[in-house]
Amino acid sequence: MSARITKPHEIVERALELSRSDGCVVIADEHSSANLRWAGNALTTNGVTRGRTLTVVATVDGAQGTASGVVSRSAVTVDELEPLVRAAEAAARGAGPAEDAQPLVTGVAPSPEFTEAPAETTSAVFADFAPALGEAFARARAGGRELYGFAHHELVSTYLGTSTGLRLRHDQPNGTLEINAKSPDRTRSAWAGRSTRDFKDVDPAALDAELAVRLGWAERRLELPAGRYETLLPPTAVADLLIYQLWSASGRDAAEGRTVFSKPGGGTRVGERLTELPLTLRSDPDEPGLESAPFVIAHSSGGDQSVFDNGLPLSATDWVREGELHRLTTSRHSAGLTGLPAAPAVDNLILDGGEDRSLEEMVAATERGLLLTCLWYIREVDPATLLLTGLTRDGVYLVENGEVTGEVNNFRFNESPVDLLGRAAEAGRTEKTLPREWSDWFTRAAMPALRIPDFNMSSVSRGV
Repeated sequence: MSARITKPHEIVERALELSRSDGCVVIADEHSSANLRWAGNALTTNGVTRGRTLTVVATVDGAQGTASGVVSRSAVTVDELEPLVRAAEAAARGAGPAEDAQPLVTGVAPSPEFTEAPAETTSAVFADFAPALGEAFARARAGGRELYGFAHHELVSTYLGTSTGLRLRHDQPNGTLEINAKSPDRTRSAWAGRSTRDFKDVDPAALDAELAVRLGWAERRLELPAGRYETLLPPTAVADLLIYQLWSASGRDAAEGRTVFSKPGGGTRVGERLTELPLTLRSDPDEPGLESAPFVIAHSSGGDQSVFDNGLPLSATDWVREGELHRLTTSRHSAGLTGLPAAPAVDNLILDGGEDRSLEEMVAATERGLLLTCLWYIREVDPATLLLTGLTRDGVYLVENGEVTGEVNNFRFNESPVDLLGRAAEAGRTEKTLPREWSDWFTRAAMPALRIPDFNMSSVSRGV
C-alpha cells in the first residue's frame, strides 16, 4: 500500500506506534499545487502536482541531557515507515545532548478535523481567473504591450502528532500572482504582484490597467545620479525590508551582542523607541485574509526555532508597538537564556498605525521625489546595523509637483530597515501586498507605503 492511498493521520499514528524513543514528534505535510504561466500575451504552461513529506523527530534521554534526531523523507510508503522512524532514533542516539532540549508540548486540545482527508488545490482554482486573464491579454495586445508572468496556488495540510498526545492539523492555502508588462522593444518594463488565498480577489484587468499607466510614465526617460532622494516606498518594498528585519530579530542573537537589536554594554533594545510614528509591526495567526498556522510547526532546530516546541500555541504578537521595540523572536529555550518572553515567529507580518492615505494621495502630496515599484536582490551588508543592499527594479519614477513626470534609471540602495523606520516621515494606508524578493518563502503581509526623506541610492544600476 502506498502513501498516496493511506490517510495522513493514519501515517502519523502508525509512526508514533513504531517509536521506541523517549519522545517522538511526527509531521505529515500533504502538498498540492496548481500553476499557470504566460508570455507574450499567451498561456504557455500549466500543471498540477501533489506530494507528501514525512518528518520524524525522535528524542532520547541520557545522563548528560536529551538528544534529538530528525529525518525527513518524501513519498514514504507504509513499508518504508519503520526504517524512517528507526533512522530518526539512530540519529538521536548518535547525537550529543540537544542545546534546545525542552519537554515536549502537552495540553493542547486536538484539532477536530485531524482525521479528515487533506485539503487539495486543483486547476479549478483558476476557473474565474483564467478567462479574465485571457481578456487582459486581448486588451494588452490592443494597447501595444506584452504580458508575462505566472500564477501559483498551493495547499499544504499539516498533520502533527506527538508522543505526549498532541493531534493537530492546519490547512494553509497560498497563492501568488506576478505580472510583467513590457513594451514591444523591451526597453520599458513594469511589474505588479498580488498575494491571495484563492484567486477570487485578484483582477487581471485592474492589474493590466495599472501596468499600462506605468509603461506610459516610462515613455519619458530621465537620468539621475546616485544620491539621497525623498522616496515613496510602496507596500511591496516595505514588506521586503521588514520581513528581513523580522528574520533578523533573534532574541538570543540580540542578547549576545550580535545584531542591530543588541544594546551597547549588554542586553537588548526591547523597550527602546525605533520611530516617532505610532507604527505597530505585528503578527497574528488569525489576521483576516492572512491566516497562518496557530501552532509551531518546526521541521528542524536552528536560531530561535526548536523541534521541541512543535505544537506550541501561537498568538497575536506585537514586535514593534506604537513605535517601540516590544518583542524579539524566541523559542522556549532561548527565552530561558535571555529572560525574554517566549515569542516564536508567526507566518505573517502586518505594519499599521499610519494615516488613511493611499499611495496615489501620497504621490499627489510630493513636491519632488522618487516613486519605486519594487526591490530585489536584497543582501545583508552589516548585521550590527542591519544594513542591506539591493536593487530597484521594473520602474523608478520621478514625481514633480504631485505628478509622475517620467521614469528614471534604476539604482543600488544601501539602507537599514531599522533606520528607515526611524527616518520615515509618513506612513500611508495598510494593505495586503506581495513581497517580491521573498515571495518564495513569505507571502502573507500587509504594509503601508512609507515616505523616506533621504533614501540612500548609493549607485546607478543599468538593469531594466
